[in-house]
Parts: sequence; C-alpha cells; structure tokens
Amino acid sequence: MGGNQTSVTEFLLLGFPLSPRMKMLLFGLFSLFYAFTLLGNGVILGLISLDSRLHTPILHTPMYFLLSHLATVDIAYACNTVPQMLVNLLNSAKPISFAGCMTQTFLFLTFALTECLLLVVMSYDRYVAICHPLHYFVIMSWRVCITLVVTSWACGSLLALLHVVLILRLPFCGPHEINHFFCEILSVLKLACADTRLNQVVIFAACVFVLLGPLCLVLVSYTRILSAILRMQSGEGRRKAFSTCSSHLCVVGLFFGSAIVMYMAPKSRHPEEQQKILSLFYSLFNPMLNPLIYSLRNAEVKGALRRALCKESHA
Repeated sequence: MGGNQTSVTEFLLLGFPLSPRMKMLLFGLFSLFYAFTLLGNGVILGLISLDSRLHTPILHTPMYFLLSHLATVDIAYACNTVPQMLVNLLNSAKPISFAGCMTQTFLFLTFALTECLLLVVMSYDRYVAICHPLHYFVIMSWRVCITLVVTSWACGSLLALLHVVLILRLPFCGPHEINHFFCEILSVLKLACADTRLNQVVIFAACVFVLLGPLCLVLVSYTRILSAILRMQSGEGRRKAFSTCSSHLCVVGLFFGSAIVMYMAPKSRHPEEQQKILSLFYSLFNPMLNPLIYSLRNAEVKGALRRALCKESHA
C-alpha cells in the first residue's frame, strides 16, 4: 500500500467549470472580496498594535486580544485558499504537488478548527462582559485569555494533523483531478484507492467536537446574553446590545451552518458544485464579514482609527 501512494505526485484543481467570461467576472469579484478581507483584518491588527503602545490604550483588553487572533486566522484562512483559486480562474487547471496539497489541507483545517474554537471563546467573553460586568477582569484575566487562545490553536493544529496523517496512510494511484478550487479534505479523499471509512468516521467525530459542541455553547452564551439584555432598563442600551448580538449570531450561523451542512449532512444531497459554493462561505465570505461585524462598527475601534489618523496627520 505504501508503495502505491507515491504514484500520484501532483493533483489538478479543476475549480469552477464556467465560461471564460464568467470566470473573469468571478476573478474580479473574488479579488475584491480578498482585498477587503486583507484590508479589514489588517486594519484591526494595526489598530490594536498601535493602540497598545499608547499611555492609555483603549483596545488593550481581553476582547480585542481575542479579536486580534480572529483577524489573524481570517487573513491566514484567505491567503491559504483564495490566491490558488484566483490563479485557476485566470488559467486552465494548474497542477499542485502532492506535498503542497497536503500542506494546504493541513493549514485550511488548522485555521478552520481554530476559528470554531475562537468563536466559542469570544461568545463566552461577551457573556461575562454583559452578564457579570463587575467581575469581568477577574474572570477574563490575561492568564485565562492566553490559556484559552493557546488551547484553541493547539486543538485546531493537532486535529488538523490527525486528519492529514490519516490521509497520508492512503494510496493515491489515480485519477489526480480534484473537483474543487483547493485541496478540500473530502474532495481529496474521493481520489484515494482504498477504503476511507476510518477517515470519514474521524471527520464526523471531529465535527461533533468542533462544530456541534461549540455551536451549542455559543447558543447558550447568547441565550443568556439576550436574557440579560431584556432585563436592561435603558431602551437605547437594549437596542444597541440587540443589534450587536444579532450581527454576531448571523456571522456564527453562517460559519457553523455552512460547515455543518458541508461535513455532516448526507453527501448525496449536496452535489460537488454546491459544495464549492458552501466552501466559499466559510473560506472567503466569513473572513471578509468578521472585521465589519465584530470590530469596525465598534465605537472604540472607530475612536482608535480616528486617533491613528489624527496622529498621522500631525506627524
């Protein structure tokens, strides 16, 4: 079995089977989304970094520490898959080496799994901030924040490594065409020349651990947050809190919903082209929306941006 594995040294990413005109349209649209993703998340990281150097930093809090890691994941997420997709839209299917494909799969899974866990940590942070404001800095101490973030990255990386190790034990003896715009794990497994039931079982178990479990925790956190909001005396405060929570829930629903449908629903119900569209939601659209929903609408972030611009103009 091990000897046959090396018979395929590269794969072809088929991408989207569309007309040249439609491919050019998608290239322009996805390039714009990609630029917005890098710009939005880059602005968040830059503002948090600049603000931490001031004498009275506003963004040097646990919430923005978590946001900085979410922005880092989103930038890495997009950079791992979108450039390859853009190249394939401009040209016919380009080969990717076996090692390059496995690396892309590992990185994609690492960032995806880490984001799932970071979203849970962020929902818990908001729960503590709204439901236990007087004890916020005691409960969400820097030690706790760093531990939660390191745990999220470690769990994401180890689970991704497990998936890739299980793929590497499989023989790939042809065909070598991946019907996707990146080396997505389910599309790669379809090319294996051996039984992939163990891989499928591990993928399903991982989904329960990092999709269903975290989603339930997020929903519990926001249910308690909404309960606390309803008890607020201030109508304006209640309106702002509802607006923030509804936006957060939309992003969480989009990310977890598309991933659950992709990896846990019966595959016969979702043709390969539909799976590509689902992949776009959590690999391109979500990283673009996260900075807008979580940060750029925030008054503190707007204030930090104004201060940075004023400081630049006076320099």
